Amino acid sequence: MTTIAPVDVDGFVVRAGFINASPFFACGSGTVHVVAGSVADIAAHRGGLLAARPALDGRSLISSGDDGRVVRIDETGEVTLLSERARKWIDLLACGPSGAVAFAAGRTAWVRFSDGREKEFSFDRAVGGLAFAPKGLRLAVARYDGVSLTWANAGGDPVELSWKGAHLDVSFSPDGKYLVTTMQENALHGWRLSDAQDMRMTGYPSKVKSWSWSRKGRYLATAGATAAVLWPFTGKTGPMGQTPLQLGTRGDALVTCVACHPKEDVVAIGYGDGMVLMGRFEDQAEVLLRRPGQAAITTLGWDADGLRLVFGSEDAEAGVISLQ
Repeated sequence: MTTIAPVDVDGFVVRAGFINASPFFACGSGTVHVVAGSVADIAAHRGGLLAARPALDGRSLISSGDDGRVVRIDETGEVTLLSERARKWIDLLACGPSGAVAFAAGRTAWVRFSDGREKEFSFDRAVGGLAFAPKGLRLAVARYDGVSLTWANAGGDPVELSWKGAHLDVSFSPDGKYLVTTMQENALHGWRLSDAQDMRMTGYPSKVKSWSWSRKGRYLATAGATAAVLWPFTGKTGPMGQTPLQLGTRGDALVTCVACHPKEDVVAIGYGDGMVLMGRFEDQAEVLLRRPGQAAITTLGWDADGLRLVFGSEDAEAGVISLQ
């Protein structure tokens, strides 16, 4: 039986997920709401909150804002300042292994290591996205006309992957074999890292602003169309020459957010009208989790067991969906 527990939040929900087993909702107002028994409202930033990512160990949340601060928030609500750049809007974050955190503003990216050391990387054009490889401290930096790959804890020149256009976000496949970016145009671009072979994924009616790898990395689920589009990464050439799965097709609303289940070949799908649906890869079966609301779904997040799903919207709608 599916139940929904609404959570009161104070605006646009940038990110929702779990710190340990406690749901959190990071809002653009600068407040993080943590549901641990009662709801704790944590003032994480003095201005707006621009980005938030769960740490890889699942025990804390990293957030950044227009106050130039990067902070860590634990389940108890304690806020720890990790780094600060005065008069900078820190709008990009990535969490890496061993407590490493990458963040960026404008043409500069930084990596903060767990011991407090920081390393700076400068680029000719503005940084569009950041991602750590699944293993080690290899950092991908999306930018105009491509991606730069560098080892955060070592020297040497970066490896440059080139493709014309503005690259806005970046992600490694879970096995580390592929790198994919979202673009300013309605498309994805990717590279097979063994030989820098290009991959092109097009056909979207709008920009792809949400994506999620399936539990074994066999599919990359994406928003931006009238269905969740799942590109297969099962062959030697990734999705090239293969037809993507399409789940949750609707004619009256675009998919705005996707989140793959942590244990099953299932994806949660959020729409521009606030509906949330769950789709299964194997037989394309669908389960309605939430009827349409007042605003587009901006974020979805599963707990570690895949029994609870949190959601947030553009207009202060949020909650916890329990599948038990």
